[in-house]
Amino acid sequence: MNTQVDSPLSHDVLRLPDSPLAIVGNAPGIEAAAAIDAAASVVRFNNAAGFGGSTGSRVTHLALVNRGGQMREWLADPRFLDRPVVRRADAFILPFPMLAAEENQPEQMCWTREVLALLSPLGKPVHVLSEDLHREGRRRLAPGTTGRPNPSTGFLVTLALLLGRRPQSEPVDAYGFGFAGWPGHPWAAERAWFAEAEAAGRLRLHTST
Repeated sequence: MNTQVDSPLSHDVLRLPDSPLAIVGNAPGIEAAAAIDAAASVVRFNNAAGFGGSTGSRVTHLALVNRGGQMREWLADPRFLDRPVVRRADAFILPFPMLAAEENQPEQMCWTREVLALLSPLGKPVHVLSEDLHREGRRRLAPGTTGRPNPSTGFLVTLALLLGRRPQSEPVDAYGFGFAGWPGHPWAAERAWFAEAEAAGRLRLHTST
């Protein structure tokens, strides 16, 4: 297996071609199958809402949350590797760095070792986002939050992708970002960051219909 643990701040994480890139979130109401499938690279998340239907049927990179109960459920599913979005992905992204064994107790929350083993038979690249990226994400969100912000997977992956692109690249198309969900994420600050990136010409944010 080609497992890559990279440093995003040296611009070698998720350094995809500067061709059209679509990032597809899981907010409902997106009807953009043709536009998404026309992109050279298509990044999706977790259960990939709308995959095979309203959000198209292409996926080059699939981000899978590697901490918490969702990954624990997937690991217990003997048919997880048979899911269409998993089978069709060319590579995988794990948004959280691997915790040391002593940090992963008394209740296990990090499943990085287990998911790497699960994906290994597929022989596809697995990119694990680093703690450096998490620090950079918290720094960028901190002005709009109180305390220590806890970035969402969608924000972290988008940040890593933008850091890996040249400034003159075509804007990234972001679909299905609703900036809502688990209350521990700083949604307002993330929405403001996406708006700033759009104003700077780095991405185009397509809202739900």
